[in-house]
Amino acid sequence: MQIVKNFIHKYHLEKTPLAFGVSGGADSLASVLIFHELYPTLQIVALTVDHGLRPTSSREAQYVAGIMEKYGIEHHILYWDGEKPTSAIEEKAREARYHLLLNWCHVHSISHLVLAHHLFDQAETFLMRLQRGSGLYGLAAMEEISVRDNITLLRPFLNVHPRLFKDFLTEHHLQWVEDESNQCTDFLRVKMRKFLPILEQETGISPEKIVYAVQNLQNTKSFIEDTAQRIIRTRIHQWGNSGFSVDFTEFLSWHHEIKFYILGSLIKNISVSQYFPVAESLLSLIHQFEHGNCDKMTLGGCVILKTNLKLWIIKEYRQHYVSFKARLWNEFIQKNPTYRGIYLPLALKEALLREK
Repeated sequence: MQIVKNFIHKYHLEKTPLAFGVSGGADSLASVLIFHELYPTLQIVALTVDHGLRPTSSREAQYVAGIMEKYGIEHHILYWDGEKPTSAIEEKAREARYHLLLNWCHVHSISHLVLAHHLFDQAETFLMRLQRGSGLYGLAAMEEISVRDNITLLRPFLNVHPRLFKDFLTEHHLQWVEDESNQCTDFLRVKMRKFLPILEQETGISPEKIVYAVQNLQNTKSFIEDTAQRIIRTRIHQWGNSGFSVDFTEFLSWHHEIKFYILGSLIKNISVSQYFPVAESLLSLIHQFEHGNCDKMTLGGCVILKTNLKLWIIKEYRQHYVSFKARLWNEFIQKNPTYRGIYLPLALKEALLREK
Protein backbone atom coordinates (compact mmCIF):
# COMPACT_ATOMS: atom_id res chain seq x y z
CA MET A 1 0.00 0.00 0.00
CA GLN A 2 1.61 3.21 -1.19
CA ILE A 3 0.22 5.37 1.61
CA VAL A 4 2.12 3.29 4.18
CA LYS A 5 5.33 3.40 2.14
CA ASN A 6 5.02 7.17 1.82
CA PHE A 7 4.45 7.50 5.56
CA ILE A 8 7.45 5.32 6.44
CA HIS A 9 9.66 7.29 4.05
CA LYS A 10 8.35 10.69 5.20
CA TYR A 11 9.23 10.05 8.85
CA HIS A 12 12.34 7.88 8.24
CA LEU A 13 10.90 4.85 10.03
CA GLU A 14 12.51 2.15 7.89
CA LYS A 15 14.52 0.78 10.83
CA THR A 16 12.37 1.96 13.76
CA PRO A 17 10.78 -0.72 15.99
CA LEU A 18 7.01 -0.21 16.04
CA ALA A 19 4.34 -1.22 18.54
CA PHE A 20 0.74 -1.52 17.33
CA GLY A 21 -2.46 -1.26 19.31
CA VAL A 22 -4.47 -4.24 18.01
CA SER A 23 -7.99 -4.79 19.31
CA GLY A 24 -9.13 -7.43 16.85
CA GLY A 25 -11.34 -5.02 14.95
CA ALA A 26 -10.81 -4.82 11.20
CA ASP A 27 -8.93 -1.51 11.36
CA SER A 28 -6.21 -2.38 13.87
CA LEU A 29 -5.91 -6.01 12.80
CA ALA A 30 -5.38 -5.10 9.14
CA SER A 31 -2.99 -2.24 9.97
CA VAL A 32 -0.40 -4.43 11.68
CA LEU A 33 -0.64 -7.09 8.97
CA ILE A 34 -0.25 -4.48 6.21
CA PHE A 35 2.95 -3.18 7.81
CA HIS A 36 4.22 -6.73 8.32
CA GLU A 37 3.53 -7.63 4.70
CA LEU A 38 5.22 -4.50 3.33
CA TYR A 39 8.18 -4.56 5.78
CA PRO A 40 8.77 -8.18 6.82
CA THR A 41 12.15 -7.41 8.43
CA LEU A 42 10.86 -4.49 10.52
CA GLN A 43 10.56 -5.15 14.26
CA ILE A 44 6.83 -5.11 14.97
CA VAL A 45 5.06 -5.80 18.28
CA ALA A 46 1.29 -6.14 18.56
CA LEU A 47 -0.34 -5.12 21.85
CA THR A 48 -3.91 -6.07 22.76
CA VAL A 49 -5.69 -4.59 25.76
CA ASP A 50 -8.09 -6.97 27.50
CA HIS A 51 -10.32 -4.35 29.09
CA GLY A 52 -12.72 -6.79 30.72
CA LEU A 53 -15.71 -4.60 29.87
CA ARG A 54 -17.39 -7.36 27.83
CA PRO A 55 -17.63 -11.09 28.56
CA THR A 56 -16.01 -11.74 25.17
CA SER A 57 -12.96 -9.50 25.68
CA SER A 58 -10.64 -12.31 26.79
CA ARG A 59 -11.68 -14.53 23.88
CA GLU A 60 -11.11 -11.66 21.45
CA ALA A 61 -7.62 -11.03 22.83
CA GLN A 62 -6.75 -14.71 22.44
CA TYR A 63 -8.08 -14.62 18.86
CA VAL A 64 -5.68 -11.79 18.04
CA ALA A 65 -2.86 -13.74 19.71
CA GLY A 66 -3.56 -16.69 17.41
CA ILE A 67 -3.42 -14.57 14.26
CA MET A 68 -0.21 -12.86 15.35
CA GLU A 69 1.37 -16.26 16.04
CA LYS A 70 0.33 -17.44 12.57
CA TYR A 71 2.15 -14.50 10.98
CA GLY A 72 5.15 -14.64 13.31
CA ILE A 73 4.44 -11.27 14.91
CA GLU A 74 5.37 -10.72 18.57
CA HIS A 75 2.22 -10.21 20.62
CA HIS A 76 1.34 -9.30 24.20
CA ILE A 77 -1.98 -9.04 26.02
CA LEU A 78 -2.26 -6.16 28.50
CA TYR A 79 -4.89 -6.46 31.23
CA TRP A 80 -6.96 -3.65 32.66
CA ASP A 81 -7.30 -4.82 36.25
CA GLY A 82 -9.38 -3.39 39.05
CA GLU A 83 -12.88 -1.96 39.20
CA LYS A 84 -14.41 -0.76 35.95
CA PRO A 85 -16.20 2.58 35.57
CA THR A 86 -19.97 2.84 35.53
CA SER A 87 -20.05 6.34 34.02
CA ALA A 88 -18.07 8.06 31.25
CA ILE A 89 -17.09 4.53 30.22
CA GLU A 90 -15.88 5.43 26.74
CA GLU A 91 -13.52 8.16 27.92
CA LYS A 92 -12.14 6.20 30.89
CA ALA A 93 -11.64 3.06 28.81
CA ARG A 94 -9.73 5.08 26.20
CA GLU A 95 -7.47 6.56 28.89
CA ALA A 96 -6.88 3.12 30.39
CA ARG A 97 -5.90 1.73 26.98
CA TYR A 98 -3.45 4.55 26.38
CA HIS A 99 -1.97 4.11 29.85
CA LEU A 100 -1.39 0.39 29.35
CA LEU A 101 -0.03 0.74 25.81
CA LEU A 102 2.30 3.64 26.60
CA ASN A 103 3.53 2.07 29.82
CA TRP A 104 4.42 -1.14 27.96
CA CYS A 105 6.30 0.90 25.35
CA HIS A 106 8.26 2.73 28.06
CA VAL A 107 9.19 -0.47 29.88
CA HIS A 108 10.32 -2.18 26.66
CA SER A 109 12.07 0.85 25.09
CA ILE A 110 9.73 1.11 22.10
CA SER A 111 9.39 4.78 21.22
CA HIS A 112 6.74 4.59 18.45
CA LEU A 113 3.15 3.34 18.71
CA VAL A 114 0.99 2.92 15.59
CA LEU A 115 -2.75 3.53 15.85
CA ALA A 116 -5.23 2.58 13.13
CA HIS A 117 -7.42 5.69 13.18
CA HIS A 118 -8.93 6.18 9.73
CA LEU A 119 -10.96 8.63 7.64
CA PHE A 120 -14.23 8.07 9.52
CA ASP A 121 -12.51 8.32 12.92
CA GLN A 122 -11.13 11.70 11.90
CA ALA A 123 -14.51 12.93 10.64
CA GLU A 124 -16.22 11.70 13.83
CA THR A 125 -13.61 13.44 15.99
CA PHE A 126 -14.20 16.70 14.13
CA LEU A 127 -17.97 16.48 14.63
CA MET A 128 -17.56 15.62 18.32
CA ARG A 129 -15.30 18.63 18.82
CA LEU A 130 -17.75 20.78 16.87
CA GLN A 131 -20.55 19.61 19.14
CA ARG A 132 -18.48 20.72 22.15
CA GLY A 133 -17.86 24.17 20.68
CA SER A 134 -14.11 23.64 20.20
CA GLY A 135 -11.91 26.24 18.56
CA LEU A 136 -9.15 25.80 16.01
CA TYR A 137 -7.07 23.42 18.12
CA GLY A 138 -9.94 21.06 18.81
CA LEU A 139 -11.36 21.16 15.29
CA ALA A 140 -7.92 20.34 13.87
CA ALA A 141 -8.68 16.89 15.33
CA MET A 142 -6.02 14.16 15.17
CA GLU A 143 -2.51 14.70 13.80
CA GLU A 144 -0.81 11.92 11.84
CA ILE A 145 2.12 12.19 14.25
CA SER A 146 2.03 13.43 17.84
CA VAL A 147 3.75 12.77 21.17
CA ARG A 148 2.20 11.55 24.39
CA ASP A 149 4.17 10.62 27.51
CA ASN A 150 7.35 10.79 25.39
CA ILE A 151 6.01 8.10 23.04
CA THR A 152 5.48 9.07 19.39
CA LEU A 153 1.97 8.20 18.20
CA LEU A 154 1.70 7.39 14.50
CA ARG A 155 -1.59 7.53 12.58
CA PRO A 156 -0.75 6.67 8.97
CA PHE A 157 -4.33 5.84 7.91
CA LEU A 158 -6.18 9.10 8.67
CA ASN A 159 -7.03 9.57 4.98
CA VAL A 160 -7.94 5.92 4.37
CA HIS A 161 -11.53 4.69 4.00
CA PRO A 162 -12.21 1.92 6.55
CA ARG A 163 -13.45 -0.49 3.86
CA LEU A 164 -9.79 -0.86 2.80
CA PHE A 165 -9.08 -2.75 6.03
CA LYS A 166 -11.98 -5.15 5.56
CA ASP A 167 -11.05 -5.71 1.92
CA PHE A 168 -7.48 -6.55 2.96
CA LEU A 169 -8.62 -9.05 5.60
CA THR A 170 -11.14 -10.61 3.24
CA GLU A 171 -8.43 -11.10 0.61
CA HIS A 172 -6.34 -12.87 3.26
CA HIS A 173 -9.30 -15.00 4.43
CA LEU A 174 -9.27 -13.52 7.90
CA GLN A 175 -12.18 -12.66 10.18
CA TRP A 176 -12.26 -9.65 12.45
CA VAL A 177 -14.05 -8.86 15.69
CA GLU A 178 -17.13 -6.64 15.65
CA ASP A 179 -17.15 -4.51 18.81
CA GLU A 180 -20.66 -4.59 20.28
CA SER A 181 -20.18 -1.12 21.73
CA ASN A 182 -20.03 0.26 18.19
CA GLN A 183 -23.80 -0.19 18.08
CA CYS A 184 -24.47 1.48 21.43
CA THR A 185 -25.93 4.92 20.77
CA ASP A 186 -25.24 5.94 24.38
CA PHE A 187 -21.78 6.88 23.11
CA LEU A 188 -21.40 10.19 21.27
CA ARG A 189 -18.89 8.74 18.81
CA VAL A 190 -21.37 6.05 17.77
CA LYS A 191 -24.05 8.70 17.26
CA MET A 192 -21.68 10.64 15.02
CA ARG A 193 -20.76 7.47 13.11
CA LYS A 194 -24.40 6.77 12.37
CA PHE A 195 -24.97 10.42 11.49
CA LEU A 196 -22.21 10.60 8.85
CA PRO A 197 -24.12 8.80 6.05
CA ILE A 198 -27.21 10.92 6.76
CA LEU A 199 -25.11 14.09 6.66
CA GLU A 200 -23.64 13.11 3.30
CA GLN A 201 -26.99 12.06 1.83
CA GLU A 202 -28.84 15.20 2.94
CA THR A 203 -26.11 17.83 2.45
CA GLY A 204 -23.31 16.31 0.37
CA ILE A 205 -20.90 16.79 3.29
CA SER A 206 -18.92 13.54 3.11
CA PRO A 207 -16.25 12.25 5.51
CA GLU A 208 -13.70 13.01 2.78
CA LYS A 209 -14.79 16.68 2.66
CA ILE A 210 -14.70 16.93 6.44
CA VAL A 211 -11.17 15.53 6.55
CA TYR A 212 -10.11 17.93 3.78
CA ALA A 213 -11.39 20.80 5.95
CA VAL A 214 -9.51 19.33 8.94
CA GLN A 215 -6.29 19.33 6.91
CA ASN A 216 -6.77 23.03 6.12
CA LEU A 217 -7.32 23.73 9.83
CA GLN A 218 -4.18 21.77 10.66
CA ASN A 219 -2.19 23.91 8.21
CA THR A 220 -3.43 27.06 9.95
CA LYS A 221 -2.72 25.53 13.35
CA SER A 222 0.78 24.59 12.22
CA PHE A 223 1.52 28.19 11.15
CA ILE A 224 0.34 29.55 14.51
CA GLU A 225 2.33 26.91 16.39
CA ASP A 226 5.51 27.71 14.48
CA THR A 227 5.10 31.43 15.20
CA ALA A 228 4.28 30.80 18.86
CA GLN A 229 7.18 28.39 19.37
CA ARG A 230 9.58 31.00 18.01
CA ILE A 231 8.24 33.47 20.58
CA ILE A 232 8.51 30.87 23.35
CA ARG A 233 12.15 30.16 22.43
CA THR A 234 13.19 33.80 22.23
CA ARG A 235 10.89 35.83 24.50
CA ILE A 236 9.71 33.55 27.31
CA HIS A 237 11.95 32.96 30.33
CA GLN A 238 11.75 29.51 31.90
CA TRP A 239 12.44 29.06 35.62
CA GLY A 240 13.58 25.46 35.97
CA ASN A 241 10.60 23.15 35.71
CA SER A 242 8.56 25.40 37.94
CA GLY A 243 7.44 28.35 35.87
CA PHE A 244 7.62 30.82 33.00
CA SER A 245 7.55 34.60 32.79
CA VAL A 246 7.08 37.17 30.03
CA ASP A 247 6.92 40.94 29.89
CA PHE A 248 3.24 41.80 30.38
CA THR A 249 3.26 44.57 27.76
CA GLU A 250 4.62 42.12 25.22
CA PHE A 251 1.92 39.62 26.16
CA LEU A 252 -0.71 42.28 25.43
CA SER A 253 0.86 42.93 22.00
CA TRP A 254 0.42 39.35 20.77
CA HIS A 255 -2.38 38.36 18.42
CA HIS A 256 -5.26 36.68 20.23
CA GLU A 257 -4.55 33.25 18.70
CA ILE A 258 -0.88 33.53 19.68
CA LYS A 259 -1.85 34.33 23.27
CA PHE A 260 -4.17 31.33 23.31
CA TYR A 261 -1.56 28.90 22.01
CA ILE A 262 1.38 30.18 24.08
CA LEU A 263 -0.49 30.29 27.39
CA GLY A 264 -2.09 26.91 26.72
CA SER A 265 1.27 25.37 25.84
CA LEU A 266 3.03 26.80 28.89
CA ILE A 267 0.27 25.66 31.24
CA LYS A 268 0.30 22.19 29.69
CA ASN A 269 4.09 22.05 29.96
CA ILE A 270 4.30 23.12 33.60
CA SER A 271 1.39 21.01 34.80
CA VAL A 272 2.64 17.94 32.84
CA SER A 273 -0.87 17.41 31.51
CA GLN A 274 -1.66 15.44 28.38
CA TYR A 275 -4.17 18.02 27.27
CA PHE A 276 -4.47 21.70 26.47
CA PRO A 277 -6.54 23.62 29.04
CA VAL A 278 -10.26 23.75 28.29
CA ALA A 279 -10.70 26.41 25.60
CA GLU A 280 -13.53 28.27 27.35
CA SER A 281 -11.54 28.55 30.59
CA LEU A 282 -8.36 29.64 28.82
CA LEU A 283 -10.21 32.27 26.78
CA SER A 284 -11.82 33.59 29.96
CA LEU A 285 -8.41 33.82 31.65
CA ILE A 286 -6.95 35.76 28.71
CA HIS A 287 -9.92 38.13 28.70
CA GLN A 288 -9.58 38.81 32.43
CA PHE A 289 -5.89 39.73 32.16
CA GLU A 290 -6.34 41.73 28.94
CA HIS A 291 -8.97 43.93 30.55
CA GLY A 292 -7.25 44.29 33.93
CA ASN A 293 -10.04 42.51 35.77
CA CYS A 294 -7.67 40.42 37.86
CA ASP A 295 -4.01 39.90 38.74
CA LYS A 296 -4.17 36.22 39.70
CA MET A 297 -6.01 33.13 38.45
CA THR A 298 -5.51 29.36 38.54
CA LEU A 299 -5.95 27.00 35.60
CA GLY A 300 -4.78 23.52 34.70
CA GLY A 301 -2.61 23.01 37.78
CA CYS A 302 -0.93 26.42 37.43
CA VAL A 303 -1.07 29.83 39.06
CA ILE A 304 -1.12 32.65 36.51
CA LEU A 305 -0.39 36.09 37.96
CA LYS A 306 0.60 39.58 36.97
CA THR A 307 3.21 41.26 39.14
CA ASN A 308 6.35 43.35 38.69
CA LEU A 309 5.28 44.17 35.08
CA LYS A 310 5.42 40.49 34.12
CA LEU A 311 2.98 37.66 33.54
CA TRP A 312 3.99 34.54 35.45
CA ILE A 313 2.85 30.95 34.89
CA ILE A 314 3.82 28.89 37.94
CA LYS A 315 3.26 25.28 38.90
CA GLU A 316 0.58 25.10 41.59
CA TYR A 317 0.92 22.97 44.70
CA ARG A 318 -2.14 22.15 46.75
CA GLN A 319 0.01 21.78 49.88
CA HIS A 320 1.87 25.01 50.63
CA TYR A 321 4.76 25.34 53.06
CA VAL A 322 3.52 26.14 56.55
CA SER A 323 5.78 29.18 56.47
CA PHE A 324 8.21 30.46 53.91
CA LYS A 325 11.46 31.23 55.67
CA ALA A 326 14.15 33.47 54.25
CA ARG A 327 16.76 30.96 55.46
CA LEU A 328 15.51 28.32 53.01
CA TRP A 329 15.68 30.75 50.11
CA ASN A 330 19.14 31.96 51.14
CA GLU A 331 20.38 28.37 51.14
CA PHE A 332 18.85 27.95 47.66
CA ILE A 333 20.61 31.13 46.47
CA GLN A 334 23.94 29.86 47.79
CA LYS A 335 23.58 26.75 45.63
CA ASN A 336 22.03 28.61 42.67
CA PRO A 337 23.74 32.02 42.50
CA THR A 338 22.15 32.90 39.13
CA TYR A 339 18.92 33.59 41.04
CA ARG A 340 20.58 36.19 43.30
CA GLY A 341 19.08 39.69 43.17
CA ILE A 342 16.18 38.66 40.90
CA TYR A 343 12.59 39.44 41.82
CA LEU A 344 10.50 36.25 41.93
CA PRO A 345 6.93 35.82 43.20
CA LEU A 346 6.56 33.84 46.41
CA ALA A 347 4.69 31.07 44.57
CA LEU A 348 7.63 30.59 42.21
CA LYS A 349 10.14 30.56 45.07
CA GLU A 350 8.14 27.82 46.76
CA ALA A 351 7.91 25.85 43.52
CA LEU A 352 11.65 26.14 42.92
CA LEU A 353 12.44 25.02 46.46
CA ARG A 354 10.23 21.95 45.96
CA GLU A 355 11.88 21.26 42.61
CA LYS A 356 15.41 21.42 44.01
